[in-house]
This record gives sequence, C-alpha cells and structure tokens, in this order.
Amino acid sequence: MKPMKGQMALFDERKPAESRREGAAAKHAAPSRRLRADWRAARDFAADMVAETLYPTRCAVCDKPGAVLCGSCAAALPYIDALTACPRCGAPFGVVQCSECTSVLMEPFGYKEPPYDEMASALVLTEAVRRIVTVYKDQNERGLARPMAQIMARYLPPRWMGAAPVVTFVPATAAARRRRGFDHAEHLARELSFIAGLDFAPLLVAARSRDQRKLGRTGRIGNMRHSLTALAGASMPAAVIVVDDVCTTGATLFAATEALRAAGAKIVWCLTFART
Repeated sequence: MKPMKGQMALFDERKPAESRREGAAAKHAAPSRRLRADWRAARDFAADMVAETLYPTRCAVCDKPGAVLCGSCAAALPYIDALTACPRCGAPFGVVQCSECTSVLMEPFGYKEPPYDEMASALVLTEAVRRIVTVYKDQNERGLARPMAQIMARYLPPRWMGAAPVVTFVPATAAARRRRGFDHAEHLARELSFIAGLDFAPLLVAARSRDQRKLGRTGRIGNMRHSLTALAGASMPAAVIVVDDVCTTGATLFAATEALRAAGAKIVWCLTFART
C-alpha cells in the first residue's frame, strides 16, 4: 500500500527477501571488519616473530640479544649529576664555576651568555653513548627512541614542567631525512612529550646546511647561523622545550633559540640526550 500524499510510510515496502539480505549484510559487516583487523594484527605479529628469529633485537652497546638497550648497559652509562651541573648550560661539574658558557666561549657566537634560558643533558658523550646515538639515527634502530627519551625525561626540572611547555625538536635537513628515512630528533621529542605528559608541536624548519659531524667549532658556528626558522603559520607557545640528540658546541641549539624567540617564544629550554 502506497502512502497518501503528505503521509509517511509506516511499513517497509521492500520485498521480504531483499530486506533479509540487507539485514544479514549489516549484521555481518562489523564482525567481518573485526576479522580483517584481527588477521592483519596476527600477520604483523607473525612477521615480527620471524624477523626477531632471523635478526634478533640486540643491545646497541654490548650487542647482547633481547633489548635495544639492556639493563646492564643502561645502568653503566655516564649520567650527568644534575646537582653538580651548570644550571644554565648543563655542563657537568659547572655548578660553581662553569667553563662552557663563559663570555669568552660565547664571543664567537656573538653572545655574552647562552641565548636559551636553561639547558640540560642526560649523558656525557662517551664511546658507549656515541654508539647508541649512531645505531639509533644512522642504523635505523627506531626502537631506541623510547629508552633514550625515558632517560631524558629524568632531567626535566620541576620548574620547567610547571610552565606547561610545548615540546619541539631541532629538525633534520631534507637530505638527512632522505638518507635516514626519518627525523631522529622528532621521534625523540614525540616520545618525550608522551612520557612527560606535555604537548608536542613541530615549530622549526631547517634550511640547507652541511653535515655538522665533519665540522670543527668555528665551522659549526658559521654553518648553523640562520639555518633554522620558525614554521610558517605555527602558533608559538610562550614556553618551549627544544629536543636534540647531542650538543657539541651548542651552535644548533643557539640557532633554534634565536628562531623561536624571533617568532614570539618567551621562554626557551633545551634538552639533549648527550653532550660533549
């Protein structure tokens, strides 16, 4: 029976067989999607197990199978004592008289003091620590990002956390991203923000520059000046934590700080996994 003009149909006028088919399809659609998702999860798990059997995960330092950074090697790393480190630049043993951020050493950069508000580093860059960094970013062991960020999170001062800063990172150049397949500092920053419960945002863009690892102190200073700019259109937070893997001369973090302050950041803190 067709409804009169202006009335709604009170019954489904489709044929019973058609209605049953559509009802059955709707009933089984969700279980089918769940089955496909379960199958993909099982497939990925099986692939991981095969890969782990053929190429077992090994410690980046001692090469012992089991974890990307074993407990013994993690415990033996050269941690910096925050109580004796310089409160401004984070240099080990600089709490009384720092030899790293003096006006003499800042002069080549054009500063009398570091441009950032404070900096902290977790480890001294020994051969063991250098191996962790190399395996992570040059041998594509991305699983190291989590334990590295966990170590770094211990060095977040309570006064930083109280300002609810946004975590960002020193971006790699386009050439470095192509070579490695990922941005190592971005992964560290994302992991750190998750562990610390802080917001994460990409705020910087890298211009073309030479590989810092092959340059001396003077070369690094010239190479990094004006090499970073604020991301166009980004909403600049008042307080920022800049994450990088290693601090050598500080030139990269100085450039990052200059770019962030020029874009409106009021407070800039820096945190690295290691420092020389």
